[in-house]
Amino acid sequence: MLVHHLALPREWQRALTEGQYTMSTRGTTLEDEGFIHCSRPDQVAAVHDRYYADLDDVLLLTIDTDLLTSPWQVDEVAGGDSYPHVYGPVDVPAVVSVEPFRRSAWS
Repeated sequence: MLVHHLALPREWQRALTEGQYTMSTRGTTLEDEGFIHCSRPDQVAAVHDRYYADLDDVLLLTIDTDLLTSPWQVDEVAGGDSYPHVYGPVDVPAVVSVEPFRRSAWS
């Protein structure tokens, strides 16, 4: 399954040097919140509007869940929508694409 995550560029750059992406939405630690990964375009747009609307340089990570070493599951969050959550760091090789996020493409 492919899922998407919105990331701050500085945190993705750190992941490239450390081998794992360990930051949650808007810099909250994994221990505090966990990751929000979205499987549908409307979920990506909703997460952007909730956490990143004030930023211009957000990255869209596409993650292949078959390549993750961390367990993941679907949880209810953010207005009752189901979002796949990954509990634990995302291995960099599981991220199959990284691109600048464009809100208009996910509305």
